[in-house]
Amino acid sequence: MPDPESSSQESAPKARVLVVDDEDDQRGALAHLASSWGYEVETAKDGQDALEKLENFRAHVLISDLNMPRLDGFGLLKQLHDEGGGPTAIVLTAFGTIENAIKTVHDLGAFWFLEKPIQASAMKVLLARAAVQGRLETEVHTLQRELSRHGVLDQLVGNSKPMQDVFSLVRQMAPSKAAVLVTGESGTGKELVARAIHNLSPRKSSPFVAINCAALPEALMESELFGHEKGAFTGALQRRPGCFELADGGTLLLDEIGDMPAGTQAKLLRVLEDSKVRRLGGSNEIDVDVRVVAATNKIVDEAVSAGELREDLYYRLNVFHLHLAPLRERKEDILPIAEALIERHNQKHDCRVVKIHPDVVERLRLHRWPGNVRELRNVLERAVILAGEGTIMPAHLVGFGESPGGPADDPSDPDAVSLSVGTTVRDAEKALIFKTLEHTGNNKTRAAKILEISLKTLHNKLKEYAAQESS
Repeated sequence: MPDPESSSQESAPKARVLVVDDEDDQRGALAHLASSWGYEVETAKDGQDALEKLENFRAHVLISDLNMPRLDGFGLLKQLHDEGGGPTAIVLTAFGTIENAIKTVHDLGAFWFLEKPIQASAMKVLLARAAVQGRLETEVHTLQRELSRHGVLDQLVGNSKPMQDVFSLVRQMAPSKAAVLVTGESGTGKELVARAIHNLSPRKSSPFVAINCAALPEALMESELFGHEKGAFTGALQRRPGCFELADGGTLLLDEIGDMPAGTQAKLLRVLEDSKVRRLGGSNEIDVDVRVVAATNKIVDEAVSAGELREDLYYRLNVFHLHLAPLRERKEDILPIAEALIERHNQKHDCRVVKIHPDVVERLRLHRWPGNVRELRNVLERAVILAGEGTIMPAHLVGFGESPGGPADDPSDPDAVSLSVGTTVRDAEKALIFKTLEHTGNNKTRAAKILEISLKTLHNKLKEYAAQESS
């Protein structure tokens, strides 16, 4: 069986190592050793010098002392960590500072630490293993960039210009801690964007927590977000951490932020400003390190004007703004998304569907997708199950294309409403309202203007239809 160390050494000559130490003798000795083992070596006298060297020298491994002037080893690794990870790091520590080295390994993801004076044999083994990991991480990052150019980023899929713009912005924003506001119609994939930001960030090994602000009663919202102490309210039988504590070190998705009660928005703003939470019924504040991604299907300007979203909270969340275009505006993404979804549904349902019939592709392309990618996912899941294996045929699209208002879409004119003889005025009105909402991406304010009715009247009509369906 081949020795892992010798296998690593065979590929080691291509690995690049940056040695960072403020002591000339120590730095020179380490550089000489690494060079004699076949590595390409560069040196830096402190953390600041290392950052400048890394701009042109793409190291696979960083060997750094902890105690240095200007920028020490901890500060160097923290800056690299915050910017996206940096090279695989080996930390050197003097006697008495092992606790700091362990903290660096734990908090900043350093590969390992060695205590001075350095034993050459231990450094040789550790450097070989770190070089293997460093090269693998470099290859992964390169592969991710290549995949995104071919329409794939994490779980996101799309070749259209709007999606490529999204990919580019996600790659740029992911390494930072800044808040992100994701907007777009329901079903466009806002949670997938939040997960991609998390998975491409230095926080990827920490928790990703999602909370739907529209799904929680106002009375439970603050408890879910901030947690509560035992006895804080009736039914609080034990202490419970909130989403901010659960996401500490990671990412928190606040979905449908525009549906959060105004009072809770004010408390949320305070948490975002101070990075501290206080459980309901508690007296102590708890430090939290959470990157917040907020999402909404509302038109933000209208939500702010209507008082649904606090203006100061909007500005705090809108450090980065990422908008997802509806599927009907990026038809070229339908086929690659469909192929990715079929692969996932095959695994989920143990099916073996391998392609889509051209007639099905054309029907998918002509549809306006009011439910966006979520609707496409459900249509294809049903089709994959019905097909079982081979090809998805038109017959497998059971119930596809039926309008929620009653009459089916007219493929020759996606904005037309088809009415057959015998349709009642009530059903015609219902179909027209649903078609107009589909056209506006469920923007009720715009739909009411197009229909020339008040927003209140539109809401009353929708409540009436919902009551009819539930009865």
